Amino acid sequence: MTLILTGSPTRYGEDRFTEDNGFLATVKAELEAVCRARGGSAGSSGSCRPVILMVSAAPDDKAFTDSVLDGMSLCVRNSGIRPAGITMLDRRNCSRAAELVREADWVVLCGGHVPTQNRFFHEIGLRQLLDGFGGLVMGCSAGSMNCAGLVYSHPEMPGEAVDPAYRRWLPGLGLTNIRIVPHYAQVRNFMIDGRRLFEDVIFPDSFNHSFYTFPDGGYILIKDGRSTLHGTAWEIANGQMRQICSENQVYTFMNVVFISPHFPQTYSHFCAGLKANGANVLGIADAPYGELTDELRGALTDYYQVRNLEDYDEVYRAVAWFAHRYGHIDWLESNNEYWLEQDARLRTDFNVTTGLHTDHISGIKNKSEMKKFYALGGVPTARQIKAAEGLKAVQAFTRKTGFPIIAKPDNGVGASGTFKIHSDSELRDWFGAHESNYGAFVVEEFITGLLTSYDAIYDSHGEPLFESMGVYPTPIMDIVHGNLDSCYWVERDVPAALSRIGRRTVKAFGIKSRFVHLEFFKLDRDREGLGKKGDFVGLEVNMRPAGGYTPDMMNYAHSTDVYQIWADMVTFDQRRKGAGEQYFCAYASRRDCYTYKHSHGDILARYGAGAFSESDPSLGICMCRRMPDALSDALGNQVYMARLSSRKDIQPFFDFVCEKA
Repeated sequence: MTLILTGSPTRYGEDRFTEDNGFLATVKAELEAVCRARGGSAGSSGSCRPVILMVSAAPDDKAFTDSVLDGMSLCVRNSGIRPAGITMLDRRNCSRAAELVREADWVVLCGGHVPTQNRFFHEIGLRQLLDGFGGLVMGCSAGSMNCAGLVYSHPEMPGEAVDPAYRRWLPGLGLTNIRIVPHYAQVRNFMIDGRRLFEDVIFPDSFNHSFYTFPDGGYILIKDGRSTLHGTAWEIANGQMRQICSENQVYTFMNVVFISPHFPQTYSHFCAGLKANGANVLGIADAPYGELTDELRGALTDYYQVRNLEDYDEVYRAVAWFAHRYGHIDWLESNNEYWLEQDARLRTDFNVTTGLHTDHISGIKNKSEMKKFYALGGVPTARQIKAAEGLKAVQAFTRKTGFPIIAKPDNGVGASGTFKIHSDSELRDWFGAHESNYGAFVVEEFITGLLTSYDAIYDSHGEPLFESMGVYPTPIMDIVHGNLDSCYWVERDVPAALSRIGRRTVKAFGIKSRFVHLEFFKLDRDREGLGKKGDFVGLEVNMRPAGGYTPDMMNYAHSTDVYQIWADMVTFDQRRKGAGEQYFCAYASRRDCYTYKHSHGDILARYGAGAFSESDPSLGICMCRRMPDALSDALGNQVYMARLSSRKDIQPFFDFVCEKA
C-alpha cells in the first residue's frame, strides 16, 4: 500500500489536482505502479485507468456526499486521470464495503467531520478491509487525520471546545503514526468557542505529541516504509511550532539512532546531512554533551550519554528510551567497524529492518567466512587456512604457498595483531608465542601487488550511488609495524575493472544501504590461480567508510559531499548530491617522534592554496590537521592533504612532506 495524506489535493478554488510540490505527478506515478502490479484496466494508450473508491465522511448526508463525489470526479478527470469507475461508499452501499475495497485500485478517504467519519470507518470495519490492500490510499482532510493509529480530532464544530465529553483522541485506521492538522492557511487564526484553535487548543494538546500542519498543496507520501513531507510545513510539539520544510522541498520522517557520532570527529557530518534531510538524529555516546562539537550538537535532535558504550544493556536502554519518546526506530548505524556486531544486535532486538542483523555478521566480520562469499561472486582471493587446524596443517599449507605468509586475527580491524612470517622456524616460534590464542587467527599466502580500495555507497536495491578508488603504496601492516609515515591517495577516476569486481563483491555479500570500503590487491605479476598482472584480487570487505579523513579526501577528489550522499541514501534511497571537476587527493602524514627537513611553514609555502598553482587556486593543501591519537598508529599524527590535477605531482608531495632532517 502507498499512502498519501493531504489537506486537500487541490489549491483553494481550483477544480483539478495541484501540480505544486510534484503532487499530481506523484499521484499518477503511484497509480501507474498500482495498475501494473494489480493488472488494472488500461486505456488504448497504455495509461492507467484506475477503479476509484471514495469513502464518505458524512455517510448519512446524501446531498453532501453526492456533491463531494461530483466535485472529486471533476477534479480527477480535469487532472488527466481517466478512471475505469468512481464509486462513493456511504450508508447506501456499506453492506458491499468489502467487495468495493477489494475491487478498488485507489481508495480516497474524503474530508468532513473527523468523529463522524471515524465512527463510520469502525462500523464498516475499514481498518480490517484495508489489511493487505495493495493499491493507493489517499486521505483528504478528515480522511488523512483518521489514518493515524491514535487520531487527534481537534474541536472544529461550535461547542466541541468547551464540551467536557468531546473526545479529542480516537482509535484510527493505524496506517501511520503521523498526525496532521490540515488546511493551515484557512485555520491558522481560526477561533472556536472563543478560543484560538492553535494557541489555546492544539498547542496545549501537543505536549508529548507531534502534529504536522501544512497548506493545501502540500502532502505526505508514505511508501515502502518511508514517509516524506512535500512542501511548506510546520511541526507542532511541546507547545511550540517550528517550520520544518519549504515549498518544493522534502522533509523525511525518520528516527535515526547514530552510535558514537562524536568519533571519529568527522562523523558529525553524517549527522548534519541527516538533519538537513529532516530526520530525527538521536545520538548515543559516552562523551558529555558539552564536549560535542557545535556542528554535532546542532545536528542532534536528542542525545543520550551512557557510561560505557561496551555495556550492551546500557546502550539497549538508551535505544529503548528513544523508541519510547520518538516511536519506532527506522535506522541505526555507527559507520564504525568496531561497533558492527553491537549495531546488528540492536537492529535485531528493536526490529530495525534497515541494515545488517546478527545472522549476517559473521560473513563480513570473520575473514574465514568472507572467503565463502568471495567464491560465490567468483572473486579471486589469497589462499587461507585457519590456524586452529594446528601447526602441522599450516606447515602443509606453506608447502603449497611458500613463504612469507600472513597471520592475522579472524575477527579484527585494520593491521592490529597482524604478523608476517618468513620461515618455518618463525612459524613454529609464532605458534609458541600464541599458544593460548592461535585459534583466533587465520593464515594467508602473501600476495605482492598494489593495495587499493573500492569505496562506495549503495542503495537499498544494491546499486551504487557513489564510487571511488584509494591507492595505498605502503601496506598498513608495514606502516604500523615499522612506525612509518602514512602516504596514500584517492584516484581521480575508478578503473572499469575495479568497478566491476567491486560491484561483483557487493552483490556476492548481499550489501545494501551501506557505505563500504573493500580492499583489493592489484597484482604486480601473474599468479597461478589468481590472475594476470594488473588484475584485482579480493583482500577484505569493510562495512563502513574508509578510516580517518579519507571520506574528506573523496570529497576533495570528486568535488562532492559523501556525507550528504550517505544521508540522502538513508533518507531518500537515492543520490541528490552531484559531483564537479575530478582531481587526485593525496594524503601525507608525519609522526611526532621524527624530525623533518621541511617546516610546517615550508609545506604551506610550497603547497598552500594559491601557492602551488596560480592557474587553479583550488589545487594544493586542502586540509591540514591533527589525527586523533586513537587512529595515529596507522595514519600518523600530523596530516596534510593536497588536491592535485596530475598523478605525477603525488610522489613529489609525499617526498617533500615526509623528508627527514
